[in-house]
Amino acid sequence: MKYLAKSRNFWTVLAADIVFLTVSYLLSYVIRFETLDLSRLPHYALMVRTLPLILLCKLIFFYFFGLYRGVWRYTGIHDLLSIIKATTSSSATIVIVLFYLLRTLRFPRSVLVIDWLLSLVLVAGFRVLIRLLHSSPLLRFANLQSLGPHPRPLRPVNLLILGAGDAGEKMLREILDNPRLSYRVIGFLDDDPKKRGRSIHRIPVWGKIADLPRLVRDKAVEEVLIAIPSASGSQMRQIVKLCQDAGVRFKTIPGLGDLIEGTVSIKELRDVAYEDLLGRDPVQLDDKVISSCLSGKRILVTGAGGSIGSELCRQIARYSPELLVCYERTENSLFHLEMNVLRNMRGLPYRAYIGDVLDQGRLSEVFAQTLPQVVFHAAAYKHVPLMELNPTEAIKNNLLGTHRIASLALRSEVERFVLISTDKAVRPLNIMGASKRAAELIVQSLGQAGSTRYITVRFGNVVGSEGSVVPLFRSQIARGGPVTVTHPEATRFFMSIPEAAQLILEAASIGQGGEVFLLEMGKPVRIVELAEDLIRLSGKEPYQDIEIVFTGLRPGEKLHEELIAPDEGTLPTPHPKIRVLRPSLTDPGRTMKALQAIDRLIAESNGLPLFLPPLLAQLRIIVPEYRPGPEVTSAFAPLQGENDLRSG
Repeated sequence: MKYLAKSRNFWTVLAADIVFLTVSYLLSYVIRFETLDLSRLPHYALMVRTLPLILLCKLIFFYFFGLYRGVWRYTGIHDLLSIIKATTSSSATIVIVLFYLLRTLRFPRSVLVIDWLLSLVLVAGFRVLIRLLHSSPLLRFANLQSLGPHPRPLRPVNLLILGAGDAGEKMLREILDNPRLSYRVIGFLDDDPKKRGRSIHRIPVWGKIADLPRLVRDKAVEEVLIAIPSASGSQMRQIVKLCQDAGVRFKTIPGLGDLIEGTVSIKELRDVAYEDLLGRDPVQLDDKVISSCLSGKRILVTGAGGSIGSELCRQIARYSPELLVCYERTENSLFHLEMNVLRNMRGLPYRAYIGDVLDQGRLSEVFAQTLPQVVFHAAAYKHVPLMELNPTEAIKNNLLGTHRIASLALRSEVERFVLISTDKAVRPLNIMGASKRAAELIVQSLGQAGSTRYITVRFGNVVGSEGSVVPLFRSQIARGGPVTVTHPEATRFFMSIPEAAQLILEAASIGQGGEVFLLEMGKPVRIVELAEDLIRLSGKEPYQDIEIVFTGLRPGEKLHEELIAPDEGTLPTPHPKIRVLRPSLTDPGRTMKALQAIDRLIAESNGLPLFLPPLLAQLRIIVPEYRPGPEVTSAFAPLQGENDLRSG
């Protein structure tokens, strides 16, 4: 009400409604009795007495249905539906009051029917008129002139929209409604033959997408908007190539997998990214199952400032947790998470803690203060070559850190503990993969000791994560090259960060405990092809404008990654993009004994390389298939001599 008292538009619309409703009621008598002289009507006195009642009843319903909270320059279908509901409800109430409460039997019933129709037409027509006036070119020009001394250039950019579906129509409406957007939409292109030759808001659909070069030439198109959120990777590649060949700028909207809220806006326009060319199908989530797992729960995310951790926080927030606890070691990462994610989600109860997963005291303090019911453990060291040169740190963080928080979850009777794992854990050739595989086996062992459900989710690379190959290639392209690729045949699995987080939530919800879930990663991508695509997206040609140099595989890297080992099998789950490993028998006692030995050795080592050989020997008890590489063994060679751990 405070807003209404200060709103000039509210009083203007209210006054207009009073006039229209009064005219509608009086005009109903004119139509019903076919006379303009209302004073001669036998029902004149009744008409005058009931007019205040009619007005009061209708205005109350109009307010109740939100007819005075809208911005009528943006009138749409939902607003018109609200007007229909308010008018119908008020008319029905008037009938009940007049005929059943006041017993006004002499009241002419047909007047109420005519009044309902006239009220609907006049009230709705007034709102539509406001929308039309604000959409007129003259008023748009006047608004643009009034925006200040430095508005955008008055000459609009000729824009062609690819996709005449809901997303394209929404983009067009925003452009037409916003005078600040200096665009002139000259048409649509769409491959649906039913749409060709038609028009959307009087803007024609000229033809199919393959006609783009001709339209760019004939209509002087300056920019192309790709408004096809469901486009596959191959479709996006073809469209990008058409735009590049035509020499026209192009932008896109997020894909369906990235549109968490299900809405699209002109504010979301961006350059085409590699994720668009990857073209993975949007994830269909079972919101009911996920909600039952997360809604109203206290949820802790470790590594919350990382790529996966921060996306998990953003998506968990959609399910209205009782409390979201963000645990992160790096101050800057936690600060950016709080600024960019958490504060944009109004009403989200959260707490941000700085701490290390190796700090048992800090973990216990956080658990005691927040009493988490679900834990997502995303904190880990993940850079393969760097961990090869720092093997003890990989073991401490990925293995011991996991054990400390997972065992604390067991003692705290946490409902679910979800470990984020990696495809590097399959037949590991590097210390990072071996430490993550050991972490998988440890949480499986803990799952046999209590009521906590321990669930592991394993997947490959995510596009755009910190330190991944895509940001590296982009920075190399920005510097003018060269782009460095390890091997011409090297392949990796890729998925987007939002997709990975969505599937992690789904797997966490359907897990019963002890499973290792595998996310469907699609076909592996050749790294050199990824580099070529990124170079083309930057407007340059690979090998001509930007060189690609092959540097050889780095320490610990495989030529091709795997998601399952040859002796592992998978079973389907209710979700088509998630499979589960057939349960493998492990010896919890043997695993825990080796883990205790590792913990003791690290505590006694004081960082000396001398303790690395027995450390790796204990790690291989947990992960027998692991064979340390030369970079790992060289870490203790100066003190230990020639120890061939490969023969162990």
